[in-house]
Amino acid sequence: MKWAVIYSSVTGNTKKLAEAAAKGLNADIFPVNNIPDLSSYDALFIGYWLRRGSPDEKTSAFLKTLTNKKVVFFQTHGAYVGSEHTVTAFARAGALLGEECTVLGTFSCQCAVSPAMIKARKEGKIPGHKNDNLDDCLKRWKDAESHPDEKDLEAIQNFAKKMQIVAQRDIV
Repeated sequence: MKWAVIYSSVTGNTKKLAEAAAKGLNADIFPVNNIPDLSSYDALFIGYWLRRGSPDEKTSAFLKTLTNKKVVFFQTHGAYVGSEHTVTAFARAGALLGEECTVLGTFSCQCAVSPAMIKARKEGKIPGHKNDNLDDCLKRWKDAESHPDEKDLEAIQNFAKKMQIVAQRDIV
């Protein structure tokens, strides 16, 4: 199978994970703002950062253009992996896909949050998440500071290899 890894990254976190996934898949890699014709690719490994519980705007627009593709999502965020926020974000990403797309799997990684976003949140320029106070956010973001780390990069690479097997089974 021929894979393409497509990613959106502002801080570099999603790009690091995309590079590790591409290595695991032996795939071509493209930033979301420079995507070639994808007709020769059998499957797409799509990475994005979360903005208000959804894929960022560029990725959201791209997902709407896809039809008849096998897709794997990976997302980066300051939330805890497995939180309602991150689980719901995968559902929102899937809902953006065009017709006849199949989601093969999902990978989530807590990563360092943009210092500009933390500053704006501390200054009250952006609201917190529902039921979150600033102290909870600061603790969560502190926990995320060192990510993605080597374990995260190894995890996504292993996950990508597993998705190759899943994609092959899906063809048969």
